[in-house]
Amino acid sequence: MQTIKITTSQNIDIDYQLASLGDRVLARLIDYGVFIGLYLAVLILLGVIGGFTNYYNGKGQNIGMLILLGAWFLLCLLYDLLMEIFFNGQSLGKRAMKIKVVSLTGARPRVGQYLLRWFFRIIDFGITAGSAAIITVAVTDKKQRIGDIVADTAVVNLSPKSGINELALAPPPAGYVPQFTQVTLLTDSDIVLIHDVIKNYVVTRNKMLVYKLAMKLRSYLNVSYPSEINDYQFLKIVVDDYNSLAAKGES
Repeated sequence: MQTIKITTSQNIDIDYQLASLGDRVLARLIDYGVFIGLYLAVLILLGVIGGFTNYYNGKGQNIGMLILLGAWFLLCLLYDLLMEIFFNGQSLGKRAMKIKVVSLTGARPRVGQYLLRWFFRIIDFGITAGSAAIITVAVTDKKQRIGDIVADTAVVNLSPKSGINELALAPPPAGYVPQFTQVTLLTDSDIVLIHDVIKNYVVTRNKMLVYKLAMKLRSYLNVSYPSEINDYQFLKIVVDDYNSLAAKGES
């Protein structure tokens, strides 16, 4: 599977697996299934409205139909934009296929980037009926559709073959005792980055990447760990410690 190297704001290079054309097509089909489900819900609701309306000539039902169909159309039109903004680069289809939109700058995609991706759907999926998106994803090195190229984004796979847990901020098992309380100096974004490095190591075995991040964390947190703990284990402990302390703080 093709990969892409993205340099984060912490000057850490991470190799992501690019989402395949097949994964992206399946994600889109799932989203279309959502649209169809919403449309059927509208039809059912219209049937209910029609059963209670007093306008037997159909006038009242027609007005209700126009309002509901208008709401359905607007929701479908804005669906991708709103989902990617509020669900960190994922629609329901992308979430099901475990793929997401990332920025090639290494930072979290900005609203403007999501807006560009959404706007260029007019070309990718509208004017060309999807052919432009399929062709550009198939032939570009970073598997980008036109909207991705303009917005400087790509779609990556979050599900490495190793099956590592994707939940960077998931709490550790009950009874877990943190080893490094200094991890409270970190942020959620830092933990997501560390988790990405852990995933990257499982796929690529890039020891230098793990070493560089571990050294940065040791210096920033001013901690040390015994020789029986290697750099990879240290990163995993940092993630577990952070999540454990965060869970206790919320309880």
